[in-house]
Amino acid sequence: MSQRTEPKYLPLHEVTKPLLTTGELAHYSNLKPQTWRAKACMGTYPEGVTPLRLGGRLNWPTAAVKKLLGVPA
Repeated sequence: MSQRTEPKYLPLHEVTKPLLTTGELAHYSNLKPQTWRAKACMGTYPEGVTPLRLGGRLNWPTAAVKKLLGVPA
């Protein structure tokens, strides 16, 4: 029987890439990915954390997420 492994996430203050996936944002914010997808669909995401749709997927600006969560950039 195969075991599912959770993806490994760097601490948010160490993340340097410009965009986060919805899954990564969910991990760092302690909300489910579907919550963030619904916020993007309804336009109720926090001010300054506007998602970008690239290739049919949502991507969230890392700097804005860090600011939202109070993590130094």
